[in-house]
Amino acid sequence: MPSGYRTCVRLVTFNILHGRSPERGEVDIAVFADAIASLDADVLALQEVDRNQARSGRADLTAVAAEAMGADEHLFVAALSGSPGATWTAATGAEQPDAAAYGIALLSRCPVTSWEVVRLPVVPGPAPMRFHGKRWPTLVREEPRVAMAACIDSPLGQLSVATTHLSFLPWWNGRQLRTLVRSLQAQPRPLLLTGDLNMDVAKAAKVSGMQPLGGRRPTFPVQAPTAQLDHVLADGFDGLVATTSVRRLPVSDHLALVVDLEAAG
Repeated sequence: MPSGYRTCVRLVTFNILHGRSPERGEVDIAVFADAIASLDADVLALQEVDRNQARSGRADLTAVAAEAMGADEHLFVAALSGSPGATWTAATGAEQPDAAAYGIALLSRCPVTSWEVVRLPVVPGPAPMRFHGKRWPTLVREEPRVAMAACIDSPLGQLSVATTHLSFLPWWNGRQLRTLVRSLQAQPRPLLLTGDLNMDVAKAAKVSGMQPLGGRRPTFPVQAPTAQLDHVLADGFDGLVATTSVRRLPVSDHLALVVDLEAAG
Protein backbone atom coordinates (compact mmCIF):
# COMPACT_ATOMS: atom_id res chain seq x y z
CA MET A 1 0.00 0.00 0.00
CA PRO A 2 1.50 3.41 -0.92
CA SER A 3 2.84 5.56 1.92
CA GLY A 4 0.41 8.13 3.33
CA TYR A 5 -2.56 5.75 3.43
CA ARG A 6 -4.50 5.75 6.68
CA THR A 7 -4.98 2.63 8.76
CA CYS A 8 -8.72 3.33 8.62
CA VAL A 9 -11.01 3.70 5.61
CA ARG A 10 -13.49 6.55 5.17
CA LEU A 11 -16.51 5.53 3.10
CA VAL A 12 -19.01 8.19 2.02
CA THR A 13 -22.31 7.87 0.18
CA PHE A 14 -23.80 11.06 -1.23
CA ASN A 15 -26.74 11.84 -3.51
CA ILE A 16 -25.30 14.96 -5.18
CA LEU A 17 -28.41 16.26 -7.05
CA HIS A 18 -26.13 16.61 -10.13
CA GLY A 19 -23.96 19.01 -8.13
CA ARG A 20 -26.68 21.65 -7.77
CA SER A 21 -26.94 24.13 -4.92
CA PRO A 22 -30.44 23.86 -3.41
CA GLU A 23 -30.34 27.56 -2.49
CA ARG A 24 -29.12 29.00 -5.80
CA GLY A 25 -30.55 26.32 -8.07
CA GLU A 26 -27.38 26.12 -10.16
CA VAL A 27 -24.22 24.05 -10.52
CA ASP A 28 -20.84 25.60 -9.78
CA ILE A 29 -18.15 23.05 -10.66
CA ALA A 30 -15.54 24.66 -8.40
CA VAL A 31 -17.94 24.56 -5.43
CA PHE A 32 -18.77 20.93 -6.21
CA ALA A 33 -15.08 19.98 -6.38
CA ASP A 34 -14.33 21.73 -3.08
CA ALA A 35 -17.27 19.95 -1.43
CA ILE A 36 -16.01 16.55 -2.57
CA ALA A 37 -12.45 17.32 -1.45
CA SER A 38 -13.71 18.37 1.99
CA LEU A 39 -15.14 14.88 2.60
CA ASP A 40 -11.62 13.36 2.50
CA ALA A 41 -13.16 10.05 1.40
CA ASP A 42 -11.12 6.96 0.59
CA VAL A 43 -14.15 5.39 -1.10
CA LEU A 44 -16.97 7.59 -2.41
CA ALA A 45 -20.35 6.44 -3.71
CA LEU A 46 -22.32 9.06 -5.65
CA GLN A 47 -25.89 9.09 -6.95
CA GLU A 48 -27.67 11.49 -9.35
CA VAL A 49 -24.45 12.04 -11.28
CA ASP A 50 -24.38 13.97 -14.57
CA ARG A 51 -22.09 13.49 -17.53
CA ASN A 52 -22.09 16.00 -20.39
CA GLN A 53 -25.36 17.65 -19.34
CA ALA A 54 -26.10 21.33 -20.05
CA ARG A 55 -27.49 21.84 -16.52
CA SER A 56 -24.08 20.95 -15.01
CA GLY A 57 -21.87 22.79 -17.49
CA ARG A 58 -21.25 19.75 -19.73
CA ALA A 59 -18.88 18.47 -17.05
CA ASP A 60 -18.06 14.86 -16.29
CA LEU A 61 -18.89 15.05 -12.57
CA THR A 62 -17.26 11.68 -11.88
CA ALA A 63 -13.96 12.91 -13.31
CA VAL A 64 -14.27 16.18 -11.37
CA ALA A 65 -14.88 14.26 -8.13
CA ALA A 66 -12.01 11.85 -8.84
CA GLU A 67 -9.54 14.70 -9.29
CA ALA A 68 -10.85 16.52 -6.21
CA MET A 69 -10.43 13.51 -3.88
CA GLY A 70 -7.36 12.00 -5.53
CA ALA A 71 -9.06 8.79 -6.67
CA ASP A 72 -7.18 6.84 -9.34
CA GLU A 73 -9.98 4.28 -9.52
CA HIS A 74 -13.45 5.38 -10.57
CA LEU A 75 -16.38 4.21 -12.64
CA PHE A 76 -19.54 5.99 -13.81
CA VAL A 77 -22.52 3.84 -14.80
CA ALA A 78 -25.41 5.43 -16.66
CA ALA A 79 -28.99 4.68 -15.70
CA LEU A 80 -30.33 7.09 -18.33
CA SER A 81 -28.85 8.19 -21.63
CA GLY A 82 -29.45 11.54 -23.32
CA SER A 83 -30.74 14.75 -21.75
CA PRO A 84 -33.75 15.37 -19.47
CA GLY A 85 -36.85 16.44 -21.33
CA ALA A 86 -35.33 15.64 -24.71
CA THR A 87 -33.75 12.25 -25.48
CA TRP A 88 -34.02 10.67 -22.02
CA THR A 89 -33.91 6.88 -22.56
CA ALA A 90 -32.82 3.85 -20.56
CA ALA A 91 -29.08 3.29 -20.73
CA THR A 92 -27.84 -0.07 -21.98
CA GLY A 93 -24.14 0.14 -21.15
CA ALA A 94 -23.22 0.50 -24.82
CA GLU A 95 -23.17 4.33 -24.78
CA GLN A 96 -20.10 6.22 -25.97
CA PRO A 97 -17.71 7.34 -23.18
CA ASP A 98 -18.59 11.02 -23.64
CA ALA A 99 -22.31 10.59 -24.34
CA ALA A 100 -24.74 12.69 -22.30
CA ALA A 101 -25.92 10.52 -19.40
CA TYR A 102 -27.08 10.39 -15.79
CA GLY A 103 -26.43 7.70 -13.21
CA ILE A 104 -24.20 6.63 -10.34
CA ALA A 105 -20.47 6.56 -9.67
CA LEU A 106 -18.03 4.79 -7.38
CA LEU A 107 -14.58 6.22 -6.70
CA SER A 108 -11.65 4.86 -4.70
CA ARG A 109 -8.21 6.01 -3.63
CA CYS A 110 -7.37 2.33 -3.03
CA PRO A 111 -6.78 -0.20 -5.83
CA VAL A 112 -9.87 -1.87 -7.31
CA THR A 113 -9.42 -5.48 -8.40
CA SER A 114 -12.81 -5.98 -10.08
CA TRP A 115 -16.05 -4.21 -11.05
CA GLU A 116 -19.59 -5.54 -11.47
CA VAL A 117 -22.63 -3.72 -12.92
CA VAL A 118 -26.20 -4.80 -12.09
CA ARG A 119 -29.22 -3.41 -13.96
CA LEU A 120 -32.28 -3.54 -11.73
CA PRO A 121 -35.93 -4.38 -12.52
CA VAL A 122 -37.80 -1.54 -14.24
CA VAL A 123 -41.43 -0.66 -13.53
CA PRO A 124 -43.38 -1.58 -16.70
CA GLY A 125 -45.11 1.66 -17.69
CA PRO A 126 -46.73 4.40 -15.58
CA ALA A 127 -47.30 3.41 -11.95
CA PRO A 128 -49.54 4.77 -9.16
CA MET A 129 -47.89 6.93 -6.48
CA ARG A 130 -49.62 8.51 -3.49
CA PHE A 131 -48.52 12.06 -2.66
CA HIS A 132 -49.18 13.76 0.65
CA GLY A 133 -52.31 15.90 0.58
CA LYS A 134 -53.79 14.23 -2.51
CA ARG A 135 -56.79 11.94 -2.23
CA TRP A 136 -56.04 9.75 -5.23
CA PRO A 137 -52.79 8.23 -6.51
CA THR A 138 -50.99 9.94 -9.40
CA LEU A 139 -49.59 7.99 -12.32
CA VAL A 140 -45.83 8.54 -12.58
CA ARG A 141 -43.20 7.14 -14.92
CA GLU A 142 -40.29 5.69 -12.96
CA GLU A 143 -36.75 5.86 -14.35
CA PRO A 144 -34.44 2.87 -14.83
CA ARG A 145 -32.15 2.01 -11.94
CA VAL A 146 -28.66 0.51 -11.85
CA ALA A 147 -26.12 -0.66 -9.28
CA MET A 148 -22.41 -1.42 -9.27
CA ALA A 149 -19.93 -3.15 -7.00
CA ALA A 150 -16.15 -3.02 -6.66
CA CYS A 151 -13.67 -5.27 -4.87
CA ILE A 152 -11.25 -2.87 -3.16
CA ASP A 153 -7.77 -3.60 -1.81
CA SER A 154 -7.94 -1.37 1.27
CA PRO A 155 -5.65 -0.81 4.28
CA LEU A 156 -8.13 -2.98 6.22
CA GLY A 157 -7.94 -5.80 3.67
CA GLN A 158 -10.31 -6.63 0.87
CA LEU A 159 -13.66 -4.83 0.92
CA SER A 160 -16.57 -5.21 -1.46
CA VAL A 161 -18.43 -1.92 -1.88
CA ALA A 162 -21.65 -1.58 -3.86
CA THR A 163 -23.79 1.46 -4.58
CA THR A 164 -27.18 2.17 -6.11
CA HIS A 165 -30.09 4.62 -6.27
CA LEU A 166 -33.39 2.77 -5.91
CA SER A 167 -36.92 3.66 -6.99
CA PHE A 168 -38.96 6.21 -5.03
CA LEU A 169 -41.96 3.85 -5.38
CA PRO A 170 -42.22 2.13 -1.97
CA TRP A 171 -43.79 -1.03 -3.38
CA TRP A 172 -41.02 -1.39 -5.98
CA ASN A 173 -37.75 -0.40 -4.28
CA GLY A 174 -37.94 -3.42 -1.97
CA ARG A 175 -38.04 -5.71 -4.98
CA GLN A 176 -35.04 -3.92 -6.46
CA LEU A 177 -33.10 -4.25 -3.20
CA ARG A 178 -33.83 -7.98 -2.97
CA THR A 179 -32.67 -8.42 -6.57
CA LEU A 180 -29.47 -6.51 -5.85
CA VAL A 181 -28.65 -8.47 -2.69
CA ARG A 182 -29.07 -11.74 -4.61
CA SER A 183 -26.82 -10.42 -7.37
CA LEU A 184 -24.09 -9.61 -4.82
CA GLN A 185 -24.00 -13.05 -3.18
CA ALA A 186 -20.73 -13.97 -4.90
CA GLN A 187 -18.96 -10.79 -3.83
CA PRO A 188 -16.28 -11.32 -1.16
CA ARG A 189 -17.11 -10.28 2.39
CA PRO A 190 -17.13 -7.88 4.12
CA LEU A 191 -19.70 -6.32 1.77
CA LEU A 192 -20.87 -2.72 2.18
CA LEU A 193 -24.00 -1.75 0.27
CA THR A 194 -24.37 2.01 -0.04
CA GLY A 195 -26.63 4.53 -1.67
CA ASP A 196 -29.92 6.38 -1.77
CA LEU A 197 -32.30 3.47 -1.19
CA ASN A 198 -35.42 5.67 -0.89
CA MET A 199 -36.55 3.77 2.22
CA ASP A 200 -36.04 4.03 5.96
CA VAL A 201 -33.45 2.12 7.93
CA ALA A 202 -35.90 -0.47 9.29
CA LYS A 203 -37.11 -1.45 5.83
CA ALA A 204 -33.56 -1.44 4.40
CA ALA A 205 -32.40 -3.83 7.13
CA LYS A 206 -35.44 -6.12 6.86
CA VAL A 207 -35.42 -6.43 3.07
CA SER A 208 -31.65 -6.78 2.67
CA GLY A 209 -30.93 -8.91 5.73
CA MET A 210 -27.86 -6.71 6.25
CA GLN A 211 -26.65 -4.65 9.22
CA PRO A 212 -27.23 -0.85 9.03
CA LEU A 213 -24.15 1.01 10.20
CA GLY A 214 -24.54 3.89 12.62
CA GLY A 215 -28.18 3.59 13.66
CA ARG A 216 -30.63 6.20 12.39
CA ARG A 217 -29.01 9.22 10.71
CA PRO A 218 -31.55 11.44 8.89
CA THR A 219 -30.14 12.62 5.54
CA PHE A 220 -33.11 14.33 3.83
CA PRO A 221 -34.16 17.07 3.28
CA VAL A 222 -30.95 18.97 3.79
CA GLN A 223 -32.43 22.02 5.55
CA ALA A 224 -34.09 20.04 8.35
CA PRO A 225 -33.52 16.32 7.79
CA THR A 226 -36.22 13.99 9.07
CA ALA A 227 -35.81 10.90 6.84
CA GLN A 228 -32.87 8.60 6.32
CA LEU A 229 -32.91 7.71 2.62
CA ASP A 230 -29.15 7.16 2.35
CA HIS A 231 -27.59 4.07 3.91
CA VAL A 232 -24.51 1.94 4.41
CA LEU A 233 -25.50 -1.70 5.01
CA ALA A 234 -22.94 -4.34 5.98
CA ASP A 235 -22.64 -8.11 5.64
CA GLY A 236 -19.74 -10.13 7.05
CA PHE A 237 -18.61 -7.17 9.12
CA ASP A 238 -16.79 -9.08 11.89
CA GLY A 239 -13.42 -7.59 12.82
CA LEU A 240 -14.34 -4.02 11.85
CA VAL A 241 -15.90 -1.15 13.75
CA ALA A 242 -17.70 1.82 12.22
CA THR A 243 -18.19 5.44 13.31
CA THR A 244 -20.99 7.17 11.39
CA SER A 245 -21.76 10.85 10.89
CA VAL A 246 -23.52 13.16 8.42
CA ARG A 247 -22.20 16.24 6.63
CA ARG A 248 -24.04 19.18 5.12
CA LEU A 249 -22.32 20.53 2.01
CA PRO A 250 -23.07 23.48 -0.31
CA VAL A 251 -24.46 21.12 -2.96
CA SER A 252 -27.43 18.72 -2.99
CA ASP A 253 -30.71 18.38 -1.13
CA HIS A 254 -29.23 15.41 0.81
CA LEU A 255 -26.64 15.22 3.56
CA ALA A 256 -23.58 13.08 2.90
CA LEU A 257 -23.42 9.94 5.05
CA VAL A 258 -19.86 9.32 6.31
CA VAL A 259 -18.64 6.00 7.75
CA ASP A 260 -15.14 5.66 9.22
CA LEU A 261 -14.03 2.03 9.34
CA GLU A 262 -11.29 0.67 11.59
CA ALA A 263 -10.04 -2.75 12.65
CA ALA A 264 -11.63 -3.94 15.90
CA GLY A 265 -9.27 -3.98 18.87
